[in-house]
Amino acid sequence: MKVCIGLSGGVDSSVAALLLKRAGYDVFALFMQNWHDTEGTLHGECEWEEDRFVAEMVARKIGIPFYFVDLSEEYRKRVVDYMFDEYSKGRTPNPDVLCNREIKFDAFMKCAARLGAEYVATGHYCRKDEIQGADGMPVYRLLAGLDPDKDQSYFLCQLSQSQLSRALFPIGDLKKPEVRRIAAEADLPSADKKDSQGICFVGKVDLPVFLQQKLKPAEGDVVEVFDAYFHDNAHYRFLEQTLGGLRKDGADTPVEMVTSYISETRSLKVNDAVHERTVMGDPSREGGCSGDGPFDRCKLSGLSDETLRLLSEPVSYDIQFETETYRSGRKHVRKTRYKDNPYGRIIGKHDGAQFYTIGQRKGLNIGGHKDSIFVIATDIQSNTIYVGEGHTHKGLSRSCVRILQEDLHWIREDLCMQEGEIRRYRVRIRYRQPLQDATLIMRRNGLFILFDEPQRGVSPGQFAVWYDNDEMIGSGVI
Repeated sequence: MKVCIGLSGGVDSSVAALLLKRAGYDVFALFMQNWHDTEGTLHGECEWEEDRFVAEMVARKIGIPFYFVDLSEEYRKRVVDYMFDEYSKGRTPNPDVLCNREIKFDAFMKCAARLGAEYVATGHYCRKDEIQGADGMPVYRLLAGLDPDKDQSYFLCQLSQSQLSRALFPIGDLKKPEVRRIAAEADLPSADKKDSQGICFVGKVDLPVFLQQKLKPAEGDVVEVFDAYFHDNAHYRFLEQTLGGLRKDGADTPVEMVTSYISETRSLKVNDAVHERTVMGDPSREGGCSGDGPFDRCKLSGLSDETLRLLSEPVSYDIQFETETYRSGRKHVRKTRYKDNPYGRIIGKHDGAQFYTIGQRKGLNIGGHKDSIFVIATDIQSNTIYVGEGHTHKGLSRSCVRILQEDLHWIREDLCMQEGEIRRYRVRIRYRQPLQDATLIMRRNGLFILFDEPQRGVSPGQFAVWYDNDEMIGSGVI
């Protein structure tokens, strides 16, 4: 069987190639160049010339043919242009997900086929197996990698059954230290090479500088939102009341509106067994969830499509600032200032709302606060960034998101949900986020994901991915 290994020059794809060769496959390596422009790229991080040199040495060491293909034009059209367009609309795309769907397992796969490959292998930390469907035809399952710290199945969430049928993941059953050990014992040139970071095949970038290749800077206001805004905001009160009303009968605790975790690895909760089960999953429960969740299924079924849509909408910010004139100094010079506003204040300037994403902390360059400030919303039309202070700021958290029907993708096409159906799955909205227990509700106007606990930094454009235990079932764009 002839297999093409996508050899990137990193240790993971190098060991994948070595294992395939040892298993007796007819293996050849194909290195793809996907980017030429270095504007915005931080020098010394994942430079493609060095990667190609290392990849070629690895292929020579293993004893497999080495080929090169330039897919930069395809990458620009199908990944980078999409990324620029999404950021211009105030959305947060994931170019790595698009790179896998559009380049590695499409354009690259077609190139490999022209060279005679029956399968394409990569160094992703994930697994694949095959079962028989109800019609007797094969069904391919995409499973999380066995190394919980390196699982990369999230990046493959848009693959189709056709793409999976021709994909191999040789290191999915290994943990990173074992991969490093194999590489060192085989004396592979990439054994000690650091893992690449940043945008797939572009490298680590200064994102605002990178985006300024097409998106022009424009100065705007940074507005800090105070807690009083949420107390008086009609939509926030609707969210709080509706979520509270959906809780199971007899629930004696108020609905949670603020996330319990600080980052992908830290939580505000200490020794929380429920949170731990959420991370680990429970095979005895539907979808691997830790329980049936805090919400009543009958009440969820009774919600109208419009109520669910409103439940999935984030709070919007419309804080108007009035000015007043005053005299300052000995000469009583007339000056203008903003009047105090109980809902917020303008605390700085930025270079363009499209350069920021919800949940972002770095890059604001605004001091004078006890706790860190985070972006809680961006308004592209008014070129305004809204921020909040502290991890528990109400604007950082959301409990429900919607995925439009046209943005849904089912890896397990045989398990796609029907209108009116409700299921429990484990969900993540970004790479390395611990899996979260959630209830999925399918309606005519989209798929709604209602999390057991509020989620931090949810941004439109992100991919939500749902799992049944360690099997990825589907994904979609929020």
